[in-house]
This record gives sequence, structure tokens and C-alpha cells, in this order.
Amino acid sequence: MPDKESLYPLDWFKKGQQDLKAVETLLSSDNLEIAAFHIQQAIEKYLKGYLLSKGWQLRRIHDLEELLNEAISYDTSFEKFRPLCQVATEYYIEERYPFLIPSNLNKQELQETLKDAKELVKKIKNKVK
Repeated sequence: MPDKESLYPLDWFKKGQQDLKAVETLLSSDNLEIAAFHIQQAIEKYLKGYLLSKGWQLRRIHDLEELLNEAISYDTSFEKFRPLCQVATEYYIEERYPFLIPSNLNKQELQETLKDAKELVKKIKNKVK
């Protein structure tokens, strides 16, 4: 396993796109928890790619809100994606750790979150050419 992640934004976008495709496949088979996890992963990779394009020092971080705060320091229009990042960060935690209370994810909510994630991805791609 390589010990150093790529510093090229397009490499991160490629991996993020794979996560988005996985979400669609998982949603079609009603595998909601893992679909939710991949939504978080896609957003994380696209935000990191955007930040790398700005000269950001890559860090191993999974908190989307913290990554969003970094993105906002370059472009305040990213603020509108705060609710998305908050929800998707919860998905990451819910999928990674066992809880006694079952998840209350529903397909419609995840489809809406995916739609918002794609809007963020589009914005990032337009800013990183």
C-alpha cells in the first residue's frame, strides 16, 4: 500500500466519481447504509481535490464540515453546502461504527443527499479546470 496520497486534484476527483457511481448502484439494490457511506466519501474526495488545487496541505481528515470551512476560506459561496456536509459526516460515523439503535436512513433522503452532493461536485469541477 502506498504511503503517500496523490496531491493532484484530478486523481481525487476520479476516486470521488467512483464513489458516486457506487452510491447509485447501492441505492438501486437498497443497500442504504453503505450508499450513505459512499456519499460521504465522494464529498470528502471532491473537497480535498478542490483544496489541493488551492495549494492546501493534504491532511488525513474525514470531517466534511472542517473541509468545508477550509473551502470557504477560498470561496464563501461554499457555505450553502454546510447542511449537506453535516448530514454526510453523520453517515460516515453511522456506517463505520456499530450502534445499538438501528439507522433510520431512507432511500428518498439518500437520493436527495446524492442530488445535493452532485451539485457540490459540479461547482467544484467548474472551479477546478
